[in-house]
Amino acid sequence: MKILIVEDEPDIVRLLAGQLDNAGFDCDPVGSMSDALTSLKRYPYHLMLLDRRLPDGDSIAFLPNIRRLRPNIRILILSAHCEKGDKAKGLNSGADDYLTKPFDSDELLARVIARLRTSGELQMPPITIGAVSFDAAAGQIFIGGRPFLLHRREYALFGALMRRINRVSPREALMEEVYGAGEAILPGALDTLVSRLRKRLADAEAGCEVHLVRGRGYLLTKSLTS
Repeated sequence: MKILIVEDEPDIVRLLAGQLDNAGFDCDPVGSMSDALTSLKRYPYHLMLLDRRLPDGDSIAFLPNIRRLRPNIRILILSAHCEKGDKAKGLNSGADDYLTKPFDSDELLARVIARLRTSGELQMPPITIGAVSFDAAAGQIFIGGRPFLLHRREYALFGALMRRINRVSPREALMEEVYGAGEAILPGALDTLVSRLRKRLADAEAGCEVHLVRGRGYLLTKSLTS
């Protein structure tokens, strides 16, 4: 599933491309509206992340041209403009969503996935790391092409970590995703669950590791030896 990133700030491009690549998307970055229109003529992108203020003008002015080129593309505007009426102007001009900077990376990914789901065109691609392939839509995990079965809470934990590859998963977020609301949880339950998952991944030669980031949470990365 192809995404066009239209952004002229290198740090933001690296952040967006890294997160979306980890989530299984195929991303092309460009730094101007002119280059974006050229790319849109060549490739059938499914979604565009569009910075509003670009070297060649306000991207909102180009939305009618974009819609003529690719009527079905999903457009998510990223902008530091958050004055009254800015979001309405962007949405009324043809954008599907409008997110202000600075933005939460998890929220951005959730919005991308939500917009692609509404298109009804394609299923989400599997997320991969090391020898692992995680198909969230089908609820399946494969390691080296073989099914990898986990207990319910292990699966919830692994899924949460997979959706944040190379980024810290805060303890609070993991607790919410793994354990039900109002459920009695013993101290250290999450740490015990992580230890069990680590062992299962190592035994299966998954090629990825879960690291503790003290005071913050856990981090899933590719194994250095894989």
